[in-house]
Amino acid sequence: MKLIPTLAGALLAVTATATLIPAASAATTAAPATTAAPVKKAATVRKPAVPRTAKSIACSKAADSKGLHGKPRKKFMESCKKAA
Repeated sequence: MKLIPTLAGALLAVTATATLIPAASAATTAAPATTAAPVKKAATVRKPAVPRTAKSIACSKAADSKGLHGKPRKKFMESCKKAA
């Protein structure tokens, strides 16, 4: 009966060693050199800032006071600027 646990333990040790050895050797190998140059992202071009008009600022404050966001705010801002 003592042979079965010993045999199972030995089999487990061999299996664990066999799986760890390739991983250890792969970790120590150097990565192959790449010949391609790294790809750089294109620089983002910013538009020059357009100064806001007094009308736009007043409409924005009115939209803030009404708590408008998203599409309702956009509609309000368009109508406010046209009316003022």
